[in-house]
Amino acid sequence: MLSFFMLVLGVLAAAGQVSQQPAARRAQLHKMSPLLRQMAVRHEAPTVCAFVRITGDADRILRENGCRELARAGNIYIASIPTDRLCALSQERFVQRIEARRGTHALMDSMAIHLNALPVYAGSQLPQAFTGKDVVMGIMDIGFDLTHPNFYNAETTQYRIKRLWDQISPDTVGSRLYVGRDYTTESELLGLGCSYDGKLQTHGTHTLGIAAGSGYNSPYRGMAWESDICLVNNATTEDIALIDTADYDKYTFATDALGFKYIFDYAQSVGKPCVISFSEGSEQDFYGYDVLYYEMLDSLLGPGRILVASAGNSGNVVNFIHKERGRQRAGTFVQTTGDRVNLTAKADAPFTLRTTFYDAEPLVLDVPTDQVLALADSCYADSVLISGRMHYLTVTAYPSCYVPTETCYDIQLRALTQLGTTVPVSVEFRGSDADIEVYRSSGNLVTNELDPELCDATVGRTIHSPSSAPRVICVGATGYRTGITNYLGQYREFDQGNDGRRSDYSSIGPTYDGRTKPDVMAPGSNIISSYSSYYLENNPQAGDILSDVEHFQFRGRTYSWNSNAGTSMSTPAVGGAIALWLQAKPTLTPEEALDVIAHTSSHYDPSLTYPNNEYGYGQIDVYRGLLRILGIDGIDGLSQHQPQAVSILPIGEGRVRIRFEGSVASDVPHFSVSVFSTSGQMVSKQTLAGGQAEYDLDFSMLSRGVYAVQVTTCQPVTTGSTLIRL
Repeated sequence: MLSFFMLVLGVLAAAGQVSQQPAARRAQLHKMSPLLRQMAVRHEAPTVCAFVRITGDADRILRENGCRELARAGNIYIASIPTDRLCALSQERFVQRIEARRGTHALMDSMAIHLNALPVYAGSQLPQAFTGKDVVMGIMDIGFDLTHPNFYNAETTQYRIKRLWDQISPDTVGSRLYVGRDYTTESELLGLGCSYDGKLQTHGTHTLGIAAGSGYNSPYRGMAWESDICLVNNATTEDIALIDTADYDKYTFATDALGFKYIFDYAQSVGKPCVISFSEGSEQDFYGYDVLYYEMLDSLLGPGRILVASAGNSGNVVNFIHKERGRQRAGTFVQTTGDRVNLTAKADAPFTLRTTFYDAEPLVLDVPTDQVLALADSCYADSVLISGRMHYLTVTAYPSCYVPTETCYDIQLRALTQLGTTVPVSVEFRGSDADIEVYRSSGNLVTNELDPELCDATVGRTIHSPSSAPRVICVGATGYRTGITNYLGQYREFDQGNDGRRSDYSSIGPTYDGRTKPDVMAPGSNIISSYSSYYLENNPQAGDILSDVEHFQFRGRTYSWNSNAGTSMSTPAVGGAIALWLQAKPTLTPEEALDVIAHTSSHYDPSLTYPNNEYGYGQIDVYRGLLRILGIDGIDGLSQHQPQAVSILPIGEGRVRIRFEGSVASDVPHFSVSVFSTSGQMVSKQTLAGGQAEYDLDFSMLSRGVYAVQVTTCQPVTTGSTLIRL
């Protein structure tokens, strides 16, 4: 009945028959996002910048409702809308959705909101301005634009990159480093312009901006935006074309460890704590390639020396099979557009590997693992001719580096091209006595109606190394934005959730040796940060340029802000957050940082047990973590959250100003202000009548120091605490 009544009203209004009865018309609140519903009732601001989906007659609708069109992508408009016209706009039948959310202009701006970091930045709300000052933010990555204004201070008067070790630079004359050379002065760095791969790569420019960018005339400010910056441009598979083939073997995990050491050593030389963000990684293994690597990392980490690394982007890859003891068989079909599929099976007892080729007549090849172990070098090899094409199978056995009593079997199936596509191929793991885990490293695990019972492949065990190391903080990604509008006005959607859930691509645990990972989460989807001007200049038609949200000029060059996604983006956010904690406690250890994360992180799904292998301990909360580091967390009666509509500002001489935003003051009949010392003692409490926008309170009788000031009202949104220095 309600829908029919509203439809009749719309028809009458179009005919002009209810023009004298505006009170009878009701806002279509279901078309508005929550923030706009509130604005439609309260008119808190003159205008709001919002998205509007209009399926017809858009020019008239916007004009008659006093809206200013700012951008357009298809039938989605970005418009400046008078808040007193929101109700009327919602009544237009061609208006399907009006949407706005605070901080939606950029995730590097809203990143600070989602991670509760804004109060940490504001010196007026904290014992001091926790911005990363006097902390070294280290980044090891590829593709750095050393000239980007994002790496100066906010006024572009001070250059913040202190040094770069470019490991793949061929300019090695006079260098004392193992590979490449380093640049240690501002003139050298700016004269260089970009890392050796900077015309082809830009990943490092983006991650550095997230961790430490100043923002330069934009809302895309990084987490620790006043930190010092130390960089290593390392070697990855993306840079292989730039490296002399004679030098390939110089670039290993050990070279990466040298890069970490270079950054930590620089921080030690200047007497500052350091956190390194590493948005790279590779698969784990059972050979033990990482054992010494992790031990080396252990030696580098310690008080004031913390490493965070990305979990990986394989969370939605089907790559794992578990056949429990007592079950006769488990398996999958395999295929690839390439020429091979690689699997590793780990078992605590013998089993039989069955490979079936579904030619005109199925061909079954059984390989008992006892037979593999009995062969020289524990290596089995065989080949079969299927439909005129040779197919090769090799199985190599070796003990697990984690549990020596368990045996691992590397299985490779190979054909000339497109294995498993023309002729389906399945693999089975048979034997009720064995508990078997199977890990995919290349190719695809799929189902096929030829044997529907072989459907055991699932996701899991995709955490990358070195984030899988026990003392390295492993970071996964969450989603808050579903897309961006690029510099051409085109809307580009990448929907990984808008509510803080884990992005599907974010890798999940456990590790190969059974530990829970990731450790912590941060936003990683549709993250806007700096991009290399050298990359833009040399790759103007590259596909990722279409994710640039802005191009701008600085000192004669064209720079960009770009949107990107991955755990590569969430990792420097956590690195920058920990830099803020290191500013508060320069001796913070990796274990202490994890303890803070464990006790203060926010939980997307409270029904889950934390830590878990999807979210770790949850999403990092910078402010709550800082409370714990400063010893104020856990005080009885003290809220662990910032009030969202109230400012608590020290104004000098022991005085504090309480300021209610917008129309909130009229909704608060009375409130209390409590002051807690860092020892947990309540040293002052008073109750005040509401109705005013501002209150100035005198606490000059208290000793100078850091206090937590809490405002408590009848509304949860306006109840919270803030650290201040009196």
